[in-house]
Amino acid sequence: MASRVALKGKGKSGKGSKASENRSTAKCLKEWSTWAVKKAKVITHYGFIPLVIIIGMNSEPKPQLSQLLSPV
Repeated sequence: MASRVALKGKGKSGKGSKASENRSTAKCLKEWSTWAVKKAKVITHYGFIPLVIIIGMNSEPKPQLSQLLSPV
């Protein structure tokens, strides 16, 4: 049993080129947004507590680091 090979024409086609460009742009946008959300989650996860400590140390009255880290 012989396998069939479908040949696609190369070059510009009137209606198909715009649709493929839109699909590739949409796919690229989706991949980029997924990548950005993953990076934002990692940055938020590891950066939140240090940010709170830095903001706490720059507030008035100036607490010591041990006072910021102790639960009481």
